[in-house]
This record gives sequence, structure tokens and C-alpha cells, in this order.
Amino acid sequence: MNIEKISLRAYRNYDSLDLVFSPKLNVFLGENAQGKTNLLESIYVLSLARSHRSNNEKEMIQWQKDFARIEGNIQKNNGSLDLTMIISNKGKKTKVNGLEQGKLSHYVGHLNVILFAPEDLSLVKGAPQNRRKFLDMEIGQINPQYLHNLSTYQNVLKQRNQYLKKIAFSSNKDLVYLDVLSEQLAKAGSFVLYHRLKFVNKLEVWANNIHQKITYGKENLSISYKSQLSLTDELTEENLFELLFSELKESVQRDLKHLTTSVGPHRDDLLFYVNEKNVQNFGSQGQQRTTALSVKLAEIELINEEIGEYPILLLDDVLSELDDDRQIHLMEFIEDKLQTFLTTTSLIHLENKLNITPKIFHISEGIVEGNGD
Repeated sequence: MNIEKISLRAYRNYDSLDLVFSPKLNVFLGENAQGKTNLLESIYVLSLARSHRSNNEKEMIQWQKDFARIEGNIQKNNGSLDLTMIISNKGKKTKVNGLEQGKLSHYVGHLNVILFAPEDLSLVKGAPQNRRKFLDMEIGQINPQYLHNLSTYQNVLKQRNQYLKKIAFSSNKDLVYLDVLSEQLAKAGSFVLYHRLKFVNKLEVWANNIHQKITYGKENLSISYKSQLSLTDELTEENLFELLFSELKESVQRDLKHLTTSVGPHRDDLLFYVNEKNVQNFGSQGQQRTTALSVKLAEIELINEEIGEYPILLLDDVLSELDDDRQIHLMEFIEDKLQTFLTTTSLIHLENKLNITPKIFHISEGIVEGNGD
């Protein structure tokens, strides 16, 4: 798939912008704070109906404007489609081929993107919530039902935690209602767990293959899903429901003491091992970065495996954070395979690393000039 063209109206520092892209490599070139990442972000928002940079959607609306609009024409194996994303003070509105979508889960998945930014290099070493977010965003792109169940899980989790605080110091503890909440939580949570486990198993295969190529066969990469539950690959979604529901019921007194839900996918994590050594705790910075690169590239292959076509790759100033060897592996991986958008302040990182001619968009103070050179 690829984005043929995009239109922005009142989006961040772009009052009105219409661009036509190359189906291969597109480079947004300019100094910092000129609008390169804003343009890249607009593609991400068009895909996932949210920003990777901010939780405050109003920031995307140009100053003193009522709303921002992003429109894109997408070319896919089965034809073309038009996507529209409107952000206002009242919320978000999404359209597919002009038809408004009632739920975000009906919209997300029409355009698949993989973002690779400098902060993703800390995917391995960073906080567990970063890895959970990574899982949720990528699985949600290929499975709309996952987003629905994840949203349900998060809502019920909030209710359960609020109820724990409400009854913790009460003499009249209605544990029956707490049991109802635990059952609802286990139902949505078992769906989330089942699809996370399937995703991680497939991701590990692709990531290890890529990691071996980057390290010239010197290192093997394995990925483990860390949970307080005793999980195995043979567990069905029904097994996971029974396991999670039982654990939630057993943890009631502990949860009442700590005023929070202590078990479930919201507590889980990913562990990475290089040659059977925990790379998060004992790996070098180089090993951690290679692992992160392998995982991000594995996402691309996994999405292609799941939906039958490659996603779009967004590289936000990431080349400057990689050494020459990793830059070469990254650029060789993407050539002629998928549409890529890259932000950079200099073309030096691309010299002698490309066999294709990129389309270059020069960006300065929100003004974009694309010359195709």
C-alpha cells in the first residue's frame, strides 16, 4: 500500500498543503522546528486516529481555527480509497470514502503504518508501558476487535480500581459486584492476552531472522511475554479467561490493601534475550539498539504476513541515531519493498546507501517544496 497524495488544512503549522508522494522513498528535508515531524505526524494520525507525540488533540489544530483536516488517497492491492480525519474541539470524526465511521475501530486498519523514531531505540531499555503500548498499537492495526476489547478492558479496569477504593475502608463490602467486574475484566483481558501471545510468537520469528542478518549470524534473539499468570502457547482464549478470572478472585484481599488491580495484561511486559542473555539488564547499548531495530523491522514483515501487503514506514530523524552499519541494514531492508517517509536535517546519512532516487521535499517554516530530486 502507499499514500498517493495528502491534503492538510489548519493542521499545526500548515494552513493549506497538498502533496503528491513517490510510492518508494520520500524525504522531508529541513532544519529542526520547521514542520518536518508535523507532516510525518499527519500520516500517522490519518492511519491511527491519534498522535504519537501528544495526547492533547487540540494541539494539532492551528491557532484560532475551529478544526484541522487531514485527507489522503490510499492505493492498496484491492484498489484505492480516500481517508479523512477531522479534529475539532468536540472530538474526532473519521470518514472512509466519504462515509463517516461510527467507531474508531471501524476506521483504524485501512492504512497501516510503522513508525520508527529515536525514542523507539529505547523500546528495549525503556519502561514496560512503552512495550505494552507497542503491542497494543501494532496488534490494533491488524485486528480491529483487539482495539474494541482493549478499550473495554481499560474501562472496566478503571471501574474496578474505583470500586476497590470505594469499599476498601467500608464495613459493608459488596464483593459480589467486585466479582462481576472481575468477570467482565477477565473476558476482555483474555482476548487481549490471547492475541498478544500470538503476535509475540510470530514477531519473535521475524525479529530473530533479521537480528541474525544484522549481526552476521553471531547473535540469536528471543522474545518472551512476561505475565504474573502461568502462560503457555497451548492455552485457548477460554483457558485464559478461566486463568485470569481465577487469579483476579484470589487477589481480592491484596487488591483491597493496595487499592488497585494487581494482575492482568495492564501489568505485563516483554523480555528480550540475545544469546539467552537478558539484553534489557545485561546487554550493551549496541545490542539493545540492534534488538530494537530488529523488532521494528519485524513488525513490517509481520503486518505483510497478516494483511497481504506491506505497511508504510515512517522514519522520524532516526538515521542520525544509528551507526553506519545499522543505517545500511535499514536502508537495504526498505529499498523497493515499501513506501517510506523519512525526516532529516541532512542528506549525509543517505549518501552511498541508496540504489533508488528519493523524492525530496524541502521544508522551511511550514513551506514545502518538492522537486523530486
